[in-house]
Amino acid sequence: MDISVFFKPFDSSTIEKHENQPSQLINHVTFFTGDLEELEGKKLALIGVLEDRNSVGNSGCAKGPDRIRKEFYNLFQFDSAPDLIDLGNIQPGNEISDTYFALNQTCQILLKKGIIPIILGGSQDLTYANYLAYETMEQTVNLVTIDPSLDFGQNPEDLSSKGYLNKIVLHKPNFLFNYSNIGHQRYLTDPQLIELMSKMYFDNFRLGEMQGQHILRNEPIIRNADLLSFDISAVRRSEAPGCGVAGPNGFYGHEAAQLCWYGGLSDKLTSFGIYEYNPEFDRDNQTAQLIAQMVWCFIDGFLSRKADYPVGDYSEYLRYIVNMVSESHELVFYKSNRSDRWWMDVPYPAGTENKYERHHLVPCTYEEYQLATNDEMPDRWWKTYQKLV
Repeated sequence: MDISVFFKPFDSSTIEKHENQPSQLINHVTFFTGDLEELEGKKLALIGVLEDRNSVGNSGCAKGPDRIRKEFYNLFQFDSAPDLIDLGNIQPGNEISDTYFALNQTCQILLKKGIIPIILGGSQDLTYANYLAYETMEQTVNLVTIDPSLDFGQNPEDLSSKGYLNKIVLHKPNFLFNYSNIGHQRYLTDPQLIELMSKMYFDNFRLGEMQGQHILRNEPIIRNADLLSFDISAVRRSEAPGCGVAGPNGFYGHEAAQLCWYGGLSDKLTSFGIYEYNPEFDRDNQTAQLIAQMVWCFIDGFLSRKADYPVGDYSEYLRYIVNMVSESHELVFYKSNRSDRWWMDVPYPAGTENKYERHHLVPCTYEEYQLATNDEMPDRWWKTYQKLV
């Protein structure tokens, strides 16, 4: 399919180039002109999506992508070339389903070429279209969202920015292995949804457990994702006012940038999106600047990838075996010689090896290894085992 019909290329002449600053990022990006051969050799693709018809409480977020670009292209180049192409903006279709189709088809093409889509929304329901792009890849996937609430909505057919998760979880055929949300705020979250997450062995992490001195806890969660979706309202309003539903609590700006860096660093992650930025609420382009830096940090993480699992070879790992007396289980942990990061091996039940091959080696922390040595079963191991069964 010729995806160029979906796009209006970004006019790079709107970005002021500084003659005495050759390292300005605008000088190191390919801007798509409609020729698909321009995708060859690229590793990352920036996509704007001008769509907000299913936004709840944040109308106007369709206008965000170019405001972010103007801040992004004024940043400086990375230590190495990013092989980045800017495809421009997907224009809103006659029906919102047309926009979803355009994003879906674009992501499919990019994923098959090994190019990571970096999506600038638009509203977060666009995550659904991104997710559907994995359907043709014949593999189960993991989704991670960073959001102050759980966007399941009240109606299974709700495809709004506050209900799109229902469509993902209930989609047939089902190819979602695990869903995790980072940063939910308890007073914004229906207790029934928390109970639902527990029953489905999905992961849900409260804001206070995952920020400040605990920020490193997010890394193995994000490392396990194929798709990362970031709702900018997960950042507190004082740091990111450019969102109609921003609240007084949330991650700090530098923490949001750190989470994005973790996403880029993960060898498993193959698509990334930031949603709900609304320039109508922004002050002095503060939120656009923050998102530009978040995208920069994601790319910097990508350029720092270590070729660990699922890319690396087992021979490059240290193997640790822990005999659990109370659980009658033998837990196997791996530590990468390249990055010092940890994984735990969750054994397959009989007959499931091929279906879940990508998910039995689960990212974890050194603390979880220590927990196992104290004869305590890590919660992450148990939840994964239940899904494999």
